[in-house]
Amino acid sequence: MAKAVLTPQAENFPAWYQDVVARAELAENGPARGTMVIRPWGYAIWELMQADMDRRIKATGAHNAAFPLFIPMSYLEKEKQHVEGFSPELAVVTHGGGEQLAEPLVVRPTSETVINYYFAKWIQSHRDLPLMLNLWNNVVRWELRPRLFLRTTEFLWQEGHTAHVTYEDAVEETRRMLEVYRQFMEELLAISVVVGEKSPGERFAGADQTFTCEALMRDGKALQMGTSHNLGHNFARAFDIRYLDADGERRHAATTSWGTSTRMIGGVIMAHGDDHGLRLPPAIAPHQVVVMQLDEESEVAEAAERIEAELRAAGVRTRLDARTHTSFGRRSVEWELKGVPVRIELGARELASGQATLVRRDNRRKNSVPLNGAARAAASLLGEIQQVLFAESRTFREEHTYPVTDFDEFKQRVGDGGLFLAAWSGTEESEQALREDSSATIRCIVEADPPAPTCLITGMPARHTVLIGRAY
Repeated sequence: MAKAVLTPQAENFPAWYQDVVARAELAENGPARGTMVIRPWGYAIWELMQADMDRRIKATGAHNAAFPLFIPMSYLEKEKQHVEGFSPELAVVTHGGGEQLAEPLVVRPTSETVINYYFAKWIQSHRDLPLMLNLWNNVVRWELRPRLFLRTTEFLWQEGHTAHVTYEDAVEETRRMLEVYRQFMEELLAISVVVGEKSPGERFAGADQTFTCEALMRDGKALQMGTSHNLGHNFARAFDIRYLDADGERRHAATTSWGTSTRMIGGVIMAHGDDHGLRLPPAIAPHQVVVMQLDEESEVAEAAERIEAELRAAGVRTRLDARTHTSFGRRSVEWELKGVPVRIELGARELASGQATLVRRDNRRKNSVPLNGAARAAASLLGEIQQVLFAESRTFREEHTYPVTDFDEFKQRVGDGGLFLAAWSGTEESEQALREDSSATIRCIVEADPPAPTCLITGMPARHTVLIGRAY
């Protein structure tokens, strides 16, 4: 069988990643710097992710809505930390219709400000709460070092925004959505994640708390897969979101926001991919099974079509590849690159023996199965492959998470990748020193006993246990 021409992961992981994105026809660079064209295979993956996430979000009680792409600059300026945090990333429109605008418009980097403006209009009584909205949209954040799916100037995402009666309700919502994200990432994407709170230096601008799902990629770097923010009363005060409580007192609502994006596709590529291309979890594979017809004989074609029909009837997303004018090797490489979980190979020789060949993408193993049971055998593999990929992701993360108590040792080892479990004092100075001395960051604060009584960075008394690593 011909081999896919990809840069090996061990040789140059970033080049491998770019090769996979291109060769698997997931995305290309857009005409403006930092923009992205998502091709049909990549977008089909996103649609499957979107549909499942949408179902989970609605199950929490949130409703989908749509808000404007353009936001008056004055809206962002209402929350000081928010505008300071986003200022370097803003794209601003100053002219429209051939004239200078009376007020600059920001191209949506996130929607907290415009949504909270309308929350203030819509919320009058405690009976209006909770108010829970979710948006599926695009956002723009000016990116200096773009990389397809991981960091682009424009990307697709969902962003949830909620308002609640009490601060405690907002905390509960923040943690509930973090758990929704964790389950989605582990159950659908088959990626093992660590959940925890972000340090102050990594917190969302304008939030009291930010919680995160962190995953470890196969090159040893961390990837922030999704975040959930407790905004407390900060935006409610800035936008005067107040309600009349049951006793007739006017009180500020407490708000949250939370989001995931097409960055998760990059995570799937880097968590599961190998030197032959993508390995898609069956749950998000546009084609879960491809039936490869190897010969033009009518009997072979009829058998291939019958297997395809059986799989479709069983609810399996199936593609019949009858391109006999294209070589078997080239077609096999194409489906390997695209990460199709299972292939069924069927030609005259298989038909004569009454057997079909099943090929698993996760481990590239082949085995023969009776022709009349090929569809059932292929369908039965999907759940197993999903679980195998998740188990591999979890094992990889666990085997590459190291307790560390000596800062000099940490600085020597961090370049080799992995997550490092360390004690931390919680000071801003120590977090800044970590970045400057190692190019690593605190990925999250975790609920675990500190591996040492003193801070890894400063030697001060430890207050937290953190996971540290270099990240995308």
